Amino acid sequence: MTQQAPGKLWIVATPIGNLDDLSARAQSILRQVDLVAAEDTRHSAALLQHYGIATRRVALHEHNEREVSADLVQQMRGGTQIALVSDAGTPLISDPGFRLVRAAREAGIAVSPVPGACAAIAALSVAGLPSDRFVFEGFLPAKPTARRAHLQALVTETRTLIFYESSHRIVEALDDLAAVFGSDRRAVIARELTKLFETVLDDSLSGLVARVKADANQQRGEFVVLVAGAGDDAAAARLAEGRRVFELLRKDLPTGRAAKLSAEITGAPRNALYTVEQG
Repeated sequence: MTQQAPGKLWIVATPIGNLDDLSARAQSILRQVDLVAAEDTRHSAALLQHYGIATRRVALHEHNEREVSADLVQQMRGGTQIALVSDAGTPLISDPGFRLVRAAREAGIAVSPVPGACAAIAALSVAGLPSDRFVFEGFLPAKPTARRAHLQALVTETRTLIFYESSHRIVEALDDLAAVFGSDRRAVIARELTKLFETVLDDSLSGLVARVKADANQQRGEFVVLVAGAGDDAAAARLAEGRRVFELLRKDLPTGRAAKLSAEITGAPRNALYTVEQG
């Protein structure tokens, strides 16, 4: 008896806003596969209906990925062809899917990308910040203390930093970025890319804070925040050393006293050290 040839897993990028950005190849794959694994089947239905694609869908999201992945791998072992899509952009980039991909590869099933839109890369392409070396950090922690601690660990990163942020935290996130990285660090906000109200703002972090706070429209939608990497200048070095000394002193001293002494010892700006601990 001839053994059934295994199926295949296709990782299909979908538009981040403008539906016309779905490639011809992606359309073809979504039509020919047996099943579309979608982060939200209702959301994906609108895209598939737009192109007249009637392929059956199954939900695969962060809450069921472990369980569903096992079943999908078993189906692919039997010859099923599956396309994985997220709500927008390239799957697995701050979206579910890596467990399915890992399980498929471990099972010897071929996994093939169908490239397309990615909000982080789209934003980087129009930001005007160095793009030869960059680091994608995804979404920052929701809680202020955890968010500032995470940012503090990135203060001396020299590559361009890329973050995703939601509308209800964009103001707080920008405030923390300015406090931790310094108000003069260059940054870009790319909002609602490829959509009707697309906006790309570039300024210092303090300038962006002021502009976003002054315009409620700039607090709506989906955001990519890009921040220039730390320079190799003396100011960046002083700030990094100031943070290191501050971390040592605050274990035995009140926060304000630790910040004051750290600033005096290293020449780093006191406010940049002290503000990290607020909230």
